[in-house]
This record gives sequence, C-alpha cells and structure tokens, in this order.
Amino acid sequence: MNFFKLASATTALVLSTSANAALIERLGGLAYYDDVADLTWLADSNYARVTGDGGPSGAMNWADANAWAAGLSIGGVGGWRLPEADASCLSLYNCTNSDMGSLFYGALGNVAPTLSNTGPFSNIGFFAWEFWTATEYSPPNYPFDYVAWSFDMRLGSQNDSDKVNSAQAWAVQSGDVSAVPVPAAVWLFGSGLVGLIGVARRKKT
Repeated sequence: MNFFKLASATTALVLSTSANAALIERLGGLAYYDDVADLTWLADSNYARVTGDGGPSGAMNWADANAWAAGLSIGGVGGWRLPEADASCLSLYNCTNSDMGSLFYGALGNVAPTLSNTGPFSNIGFFAWEFWTATEYSPPNYPFDYVAWSFDMRLGSQNDSDKVNSAQAWAVQSGDVSAVPVPAAVWLFGSGLVGLIGVARRKKT
C-alpha cells in the first residue's frame, strides 16, 4: 500500500514539475517564456490595471484591448498582442490549441473547471478572470462581426462575448523575447567601438 502511495505521489510530482518547467523567466521577471507553446507571456496578467489604461480593474473593450497590447513596450521589447483563440473548438473546455488554453492546460497543468495553479503569474483573479483574445467569433454562416472569443481563467473555458463588453487584456508575444535580434545600428556601433579600441591599443604600443 505504501509503495503505491509513494508511486502516485512521485508521479504527481513529476507531472507538476514538467508542467511548470516549461515557463522560463525573461526580461528580469517581467515575462515568462513557454518553451512548449513558443510564447512569451507578461508576468502580470492584468498589467493594464498597473498602467491605468483599463481603469481601476484593468478591464476594457475588445478594440481598446488590442490597441493596448500592440502599443506595449516591456523592457524595451515591443510586438506584443492579445492571445489567439482556437475558433474551431466549440466545446467550451479543453481548447488546448488556443494560446490561453495551452497555458491553462499545458504549462500550468490545470484541469477544467478549476484553476488550481497560477504558476509565476500575478493578478490572476485580482479583477482578472475573463481575458480577451485577438480572435473574432465567426463560425460558418454567422452574420455578425461584433463578437470575439474570450477565455475564462477560473474555469478554463473559451467563450464568445460582445466586443463592447469589458474584459481583461493579457499581453503575449510569439516566440522567445530573449531571442530578439540586436538592431543593425547597435551592431555597427559595437563594431566601430571595437575598432577604435584596437587603434588606441596599437598607438600605445
């Protein structure tokens, strides 16, 4: 009996560790990179509340949320966006091919309909449950363009919502921000500086 309990506990520990191991700190802890989904998430899930763009709760409508994410510069890094939904998943739960679904179920290892692990991220649940995605709700023969997908982090559910409604905005970026190439101008400056140092050394000798 003790052996089986130990085996179960060990298995749970391995699963938990593997789920969290995919999240790697970036930008001095301002973001975390999911090396399985190849996405970089802001560490603060409700950063708009900090910047004041979404008011005291950080909530805003869909258009404002998209504009806010696109205008962000975190640690000198731009190119942020809202997460993408999986428009082909109409099952409410277990939409693991969406950005937020891959985070909820994959990297964080949660099981619907319960959020048991928030990982290294802050402010999930502090005014922040329902998050906008960048994906519009447009199933076949759907004649309206005023609906977009959102994701409920309490339950792990993908939902549709009118774009004029208020929800939180969690900024994400495709890929690893640590791999952002250094601009050519910086390389040129560095090369020139190295050249000047070399000339100065030759003059001294």
